[in-house]
Amino acid sequence: MRGRTISGNTAQRAAPRLTYPWQYEPLRWLLLGLARLPYGVLYVIAEGFYFLLAYVVRYRWRVVQQNLRNSFPEKSAAEIDRIGKAFYRHFAQVMVETIKLAHMSDAELKQRVNFRNPEVLERHFRAGRMALGLSSHAGNWEWVLTSGAVWLSAEVDGVYKPLSNPFFESFMHQLRTRTGAGLIPMRDTLRDMVQRRGEPRVVSLLSDQAAGPEDRPYWTTFMNQDSGFYTSADRLAARFKCPVVYVSIKRIRRGYYEIVLTELYDGNAPLPADEFPITDAFVRHLEADIRAAPEQYLWTHRRWKHKRPA
Repeated sequence: MRGRTISGNTAQRAAPRLTYPWQYEPLRWLLLGLARLPYGVLYVIAEGFYFLLAYVVRYRWRVVQQNLRNSFPEKSAAEIDRIGKAFYRHFAQVMVETIKLAHMSDAELKQRVNFRNPEVLERHFRAGRMALGLSSHAGNWEWVLTSGAVWLSAEVDGVYKPLSNPFFESFMHQLRTRTGAGLIPMRDTLRDMVQRRGEPRVVSLLSDQAAGPEDRPYWTTFMNQDSGFYTSADRLAARFKCPVVYVSIKRIRRGYYEIVLTELYDGNAPLPADEFPITDAFVRHLEADIRAAPEQYLWTHRRWKHKRPA
């Protein structure tokens, strides 16, 4: 497939380019220039980012340390420090890999992200069904949606929260949609699913974000801590009778990832009204992935800022 570089011609279903102050234009050209660099050079730059994040700026260091200590109380201070430093290196690599999306062909992306079992979704597409894909901030989460668009036969749409900065909203929108994926603003999720309920596709949800008390979260123990999760997956699956899959992404080696799909719900069995088995299954799969490769999870996120009601 032919590579598509970000320009005035965006992907087929991308929104029109947003306007932003002209002062951001040099930054845009800098990012596009970085995207043209070979991977070897980008990973050298990532090492510089890693040093700044972990040793100079110490970006959210206290949050990372607290999250790791609470999640792994059995580990020593030295082990926590090692995982924290490994996380910052991984995070820096994800940063340059995300920028690389601006100048990456579909074929190259497909080579670097392997879908081990796409048939888990394909059989639902052949039946004309819409599915939900539950992913998280693990591995390279920015490559999940874009690689899905080149691996899967049906359309791939991601639910997202638009960024407040108009430049970064414009730039990230183009990165995320350039391989043909679509984006659905979070507030429009239900309306979009109602309008397109008969279309075979997968709607991707980043389901590990912290739900506040006003979101009526599902409370459970996750990584040794009380954690509130959004219940959108259970509610949408029950309403639209759509299958749900867990999307696991792990780094195999630098710059290469593997995605494994696990069906959590077949879209047919009745779901209990006041329980959330899909969300609970997602939490268990995610915790297993984190424990297997803790450095590949986004520990700078204040995942446990809300407390379970007494």
